Amino acid sequence: MTSAHTAPTPAPADPVPPAGCADIRVVAASPETARRVAEVLRHCFDSTEQRSYPAGREGGTRLHLTVDTTHPAEPARSWLATSRASAADPRPGGRSSRKDRTVGP
Repeated sequence: MTSAHTAPTPAPADPVPPAGCADIRVVAASPETARRVAEVLRHCFDSTEQRSYPAGREGGTRLHLTVDTTHPAEPARSWLATSRASAADPRPGGRSSRKDRTVGP
């Protein structure tokens, strides 16, 4: 016998960002480490101003920012173009080698 009642779908804890955007949360032992990660992301994508919060009883920092992937800067633009091309790769699995997907200089 089946039940006529179904459980409601729970609402997400955080609002979903607009299409093309991603909310990023960085948790690090120090504020400087979290800022360095945010700096790299800002060099790759347009982003909102970062917001910092304590990351628990042990110390540390939780940093939030939103990146706009529809407006990538040159480093990300080049990598995204390469990753899209490798996604269309006809080899089994549709992926190029790990070396081809490496981010950085």
